[in-house]
Amino acid sequence: MGHENPNLATVRPEDSRLGLDAGHGQSGAHGHGKQGFAALALGALGVVYGDIGTSPLYALRETILAATGGAENATVPPTVVIGVLSLILWSLVVVVTLKYVVLLMRADNNGEGGILTLVALAQRSLGRARSHVALLLGMIGAGLFYGDTVITPAISVLSAIEGVKLITPALDDYILWIASVILIGLFVMQSHGTHRVATLFGPIMLVWFLTLAGLGIYHISDDLTVFRSINPYYALLFFRDHAGVALAVLGSVCLAVTGAEALYADMGHFGRGPIRGAWLYVVFPALWLNYLGQGALILSDPTAIDNPFYRLAPQGLLLPFVIMATVATIIASQSVITGAFSLTRQAIQLGLLPRMEIRHTSEQTSGQIYVPRVNLLLLVVVLILVWSFRTSSSLSHAYGISVFGTMVVSSMLAAIVIRRHWGWSPLATGALILPFFLVDVSFFSANMLKLLHGGYVPVLLAMALTLVMWTWMRGTKILFDKTRKTDVPLLELVTMLSKSPPARVKGMAVFLTSDPETAPASLLHNLKHNKVLHERNVVLTVRSADTPRVVEEERVRLARITDDFWRVDMVYGYMESPNVPKGLAMLRKQGFKFDIMSTSFFLSRRSIKASPQSGMPIWQDNLFIGLTKSATDATDFFQIPTGRVVEVGTQVTV
Repeated sequence: MGHENPNLATVRPEDSRLGLDAGHGQSGAHGHGKQGFAALALGALGVVYGDIGTSPLYALRETILAATGGAENATVPPTVVIGVLSLILWSLVVVVTLKYVVLLMRADNNGEGGILTLVALAQRSLGRARSHVALLLGMIGAGLFYGDTVITPAISVLSAIEGVKLITPALDDYILWIASVILIGLFVMQSHGTHRVATLFGPIMLVWFLTLAGLGIYHISDDLTVFRSINPYYALLFFRDHAGVALAVLGSVCLAVTGAEALYADMGHFGRGPIRGAWLYVVFPALWLNYLGQGALILSDPTAIDNPFYRLAPQGLLLPFVIMATVATIIASQSVITGAFSLTRQAIQLGLLPRMEIRHTSEQTSGQIYVPRVNLLLLVVVLILVWSFRTSSSLSHAYGISVFGTMVVSSMLAAIVIRRHWGWSPLATGALILPFFLVDVSFFSANMLKLLHGGYVPVLLAMALTLVMWTWMRGTKILFDKTRKTDVPLLELVTMLSKSPPARVKGMAVFLTSDPETAPASLLHNLKHNKVLHERNVVLTVRSADTPRVVEEERVRLARITDDFWRVDMVYGYMESPNVPKGLAMLRKQGFKFDIMSTSFFLSRRSIKASPQSGMPIWQDNLFIGLTKSATDATDFFQIPTGRVVEVGTQVTV
């Protein structure tokens, strides 16, 4: 993906790759061997499982309330408790264990996972002609993931703080204020980077899961009939006996598996083995035991339905338990915020969004980044959600659509990958994916019942973001096609300059372009207006590969055109940030002299005007123009020293 315009990420349509991840704080795919299995598994507890690990705060309560019509003081029949528990436990088995841990974690792209990987693999196997199918699915999945990103911090922190009501009802009026202060603090600390507290996350979450398991075991003896829920027959029996509320109950059961995408999305950071080990040996048993304990408590004391999670704790330990739950929800929120930063960077790298300022917060880990504009937007939306919905129960209505919408997309993309990339037969692919797809669609359909009760939030957000990404992709293609009509072949221009050379000046000029076969607009305008040419001239194209990272040996390729003209191709993976000066410095190993102090970088700044003949409606033209104006300067994006940049302006209509 090459860039000429500092306000516009120009994408060659034929080179376009989509990478959209529902991941949570992805990082490098390398170096797993340097850390032990246990250390990586412990790290996975803190990043991968923060979201799903806090689901017991509200999942069982909301599901039973859905089964009883929402009345907290209603008598809960034992068959309902057993049936709901069975649904939750088997959802964890089917959706998380079988679909993600066993199946999808086999589909990786150089060690990386997530929606991004599935889209990249699907595009690669479908070919250029039909890759737009995977492209559209990826954009929808990305939009839904952003919905998850704003809802998770709001519902997690609110559900934790609501526990103070059990300590003293006097604090009830201050819950929203306490939650808002915590959320503001959470988003403010993003600028300092997660690396300072990341080492604490794993041990804290280990203590959290051990506490969940311990409290569950402590209460299972309240009613041993809770073990019936292990039999899936009771889940089916529940559907038979309570068909009228079955969809509503499914819409709440899904709360137990939120965060499942993180298993797959963070595979590149921790590795397949440690993530699987953490799930099978720590997370799943702890969740299973805790849900059984909550169920046994409700069976023995139906009044505990108002907050079965916190009522597991002895009264004397309630305050530290609330504090621990609050810390756990902050960690859960941290993971999805980091995931939003990673997703944004990948979308920018692959031409789905305009450039934004991206700050690296760790010298050791490239995946730890901070995107100020996204951070501010997330904080504003999260606070609006908190004060609009006011309780975690109300927010739960908006939660499932984004989560299971993303899961439906992942199942569809997985079908393409298994059929095309793995080479399975249509029958085998259908037999494997169809059960998971039907489960995902069932959960998604159930959550659509909440559309008018808060579910519209992630739907509207996904539609808006999909429109933005589609407009950016469409606009860049139109702009590329229009400017290509006036392009001059580079070799033709070099031949003309050899026959009729202009005045020469010392030093080297680097002209950035998206198409290495044509002369950059900045080069043409420099010749037209300044009528000079540098001693050495480099036509530079920066591309994004459809792999997470590119090895240093394949980073830069140098091709000689003449003694004074060179073509350089620089490649970065979708998990990397381009650094043009550093890339050019690597050419010294190939005998190419590069001195940053004698080099000028020429960029073309385009002023874009709307046109009714562009191929897009005027309103979409104006949206595209607005996006180009919001883009970060190319100098910062490519990490070029500001004192070495020359910008040449042109005007283009779209």
